[in-house]
Amino acid sequence: MSALTNPSSLLLRNSANLTADSILVVNFVQDGFLSQLRQLNPNSKISAFSYNHANGEFAKNINTIDVCVSHQIAGQHFDLVIYYYPKAKPEALMTLDNIRAVINPDAELLVVGENKSGVKSIEKQFSSHCEYSNKIDSARHCALYLFTEIKTLAEFVITRYHKQFNVDVAGVSFNAISVPGVFNHGELDGGTKILLENAPETKSGNVLDFGCGAGLIATFLGLKNPALSFTCTDVSALAAYATTQTLALNGVNGSALLSDGLANVTGKFELIISNPPFHTGIATDYTVAEQFLSGAKQHLTKQGKLTIVANCFLKYPPILETQFGSYQVVHKTNKFSVYSS
Repeated sequence: MSALTNPSSLLLRNSANLTADSILVVNFVQDGFLSQLRQLNPNSKISAFSYNHANGEFAKNINTIDVCVSHQIAGQHFDLVIYYYPKAKPEALMTLDNIRAVINPDAELLVVGENKSGVKSIEKQFSSHCEYSNKIDSARHCALYLFTEIKTLAEFVITRYHKQFNVDVAGVSFNAISVPGVFNHGELDGGTKILLENAPETKSGNVLDFGCGAGLIATFLGLKNPALSFTCTDVSALAAYATTQTLALNGVNGSALLSDGLANVTGKFELIISNPPFHTGIATDYTVAEQFLSGAKQHLTKQGKLTIVANCFLKYPPILETQFGSYQVVHKTNKFSVYSS
């Protein structure tokens, strides 16, 4: 059995609060919590929801739990919702509205999170939506809150959370759509801007936009050259959703694919382009980027090219050298480098 994270440990020491006929766990993590929740509720209906495809794949191995990975919660009439508070407050507010649309009128909501995630502000954030809230436990730098008499919502409409914004870069201007929880929600980040200003000219064929966010890279390249076709991948269902909206808004030929790294990617590409994710949590973590770079080569055509942008302090050159034999530094600022292989 997987070890427990601190938030899960805090939940399980309050096991008296964890029983109900119909339970929904939102934003769960990859640990042993869902299995232990099932043991506490042998006959209950348990559903697990995540925006994160990798977490969803993990949970699919747990017997008799319905797993949903999407941009919005499937199912309804839950008696108990257990919500792991996320890092981004706008995402939390959107998800809490989604939860209010799928619960029974007398449902209870438990919210758990690490103090550094901002969970301490949850009572204030949710105060207008419920009659009763109580911090029921805290330990291991985490806190657990209980909410009851929650005001339900008739329905959850994600388009209300769309943020439309303009991207104007390297002579191309377009509108994009983002939703809370997507990387650099509502703006073009500095790394992607430098990548687009130094993007290679690709005449035709298939392009892979890895870690697509709101689909800005694919849309930029597609507007410059309508002959290109795009596969856009991300581990986040919110990113895949935002990318689909942005591509459609601009008439770009492409599709969004949920994938943990390159696991679900098939075929070969003329260009693989990315501002790859490199950090999870506080420490710098290369795992995703390293796996991406080591697997990218087999998805390139003979003349195919890989172009990425990265913070200068990240040690990508040795990885690129190992995988591709050689690489070029296309552009460098004091903060970012654009590499091509």
